[in-house]
Amino acid sequence: MQTAKAVVVYGATGHTGRFIVAELVQRGFTAILSGRDAAKLRTLAAEWDGLTVRPAAIDDPEALDQALSGAAAVINAAGPFAVTAGPVVEAALRARIPYVDVAAEIEANVAMFADYAEAAREAGVAVVPAMAFYGGLGDLLATAAMGEWAGADEVHVAYGLNSWHPTPGTRTAGQVSHDRRGGRRVRFRDGELQYHDERPVQQAWDFPDPVGRREVIAGFTMTDVVTIPSHLTVSEVRTYMSIEAAKDLSDEDTPEPTAVDSSGRSDQTFVVDVVVRSGGDERRTSANGQDIYAITAPLAVEAVQRILAGQTRTIGVASAGQLFGAEDFLRSLTPTLSISGMPKL
Repeated sequence: MQTAKAVVVYGATGHTGRFIVAELVQRGFTAILSGRDAAKLRTLAAEWDGLTVRPAAIDDPEALDQALSGAAAVINAAGPFAVTAGPVVEAALRARIPYVDVAAEIEANVAMFADYAEAAREAGVAVVPAMAFYGGLGDLLATAAMGEWAGADEVHVAYGLNSWHPTPGTRTAGQVSHDRRGGRRVRFRDGELQYHDERPVQQAWDFPDPVGRREVIAGFTMTDVVTIPSHLTVSEVRTYMSIEAAKDLSDEDTPEPTAVDSSGRSDQTFVVDVVVRSGGDERRTSANGQDIYAITAPLAVEAVQRILAGQTRTIGVASAGQLFGAEDFLRSLTPTLSISGMPKL
């Protein structure tokens, strides 16, 4: 029997996992802390009252089943998702509870849509990959921008980060993804994912105020190339990354994020600028805020809250823009996110 508002966070002690736990507690959920390190889980649980600890190794299906027992949903925040996503979603399907993850790995998200669509439909549950800053937010913005359009020729997603201090998990996941595709690059063009060896190029991008014109790397591909075309009819999805962030990420000496406020957020700021084009028409929707890891928490927890409330449009494996009303979802994130370019906001 499920406990109505108990949500398992797998990978709870990680950088993003901690933000998710705090968001769940703030919203009145009971967070169940899971992962492989029992000692770290107990230390984290001591920061709040009444949190349950259920350690589980990713290669132990019985322990995963016990971790999810009685829960209403699970959020997987443990990368690399090439390793964790399969076992955790399979446990969720056995328990017949919703699964949400925050994967930014392109190949892990491709596999989720390809490998679990039928099983999730048969179980009658929602499975939401990439419900995070990368993948989920861009998909929601693109869906909102598209509005009533049946399709688009191009979707452009530009990330204007003033810096990027990656966590160890980000670096590990990036290396795993790089290795899985043999060092090749990936893009979404002509209605399909394509692997290639072309070098990315640098160009200028005019972000909304107050960011303005900034140099970006074109072809810095993020998981929006999976989430957006999973449900929107588009010929091409292009993603861009600010030069400052790309340099930080490539520098092995860039330190981890440092908290500057009581919530644990860093001083990193961001703007995500989405442009959709169809024929000669163009639409634009943007979001800006602070700390890409911190903003993932309200994205993932809002998704769980809406799923449990029955505020969804389908079942099975679905991206954020397909499962939820994009405009209403984005509206719910203000003032954590400042949104521009959408009607009624």
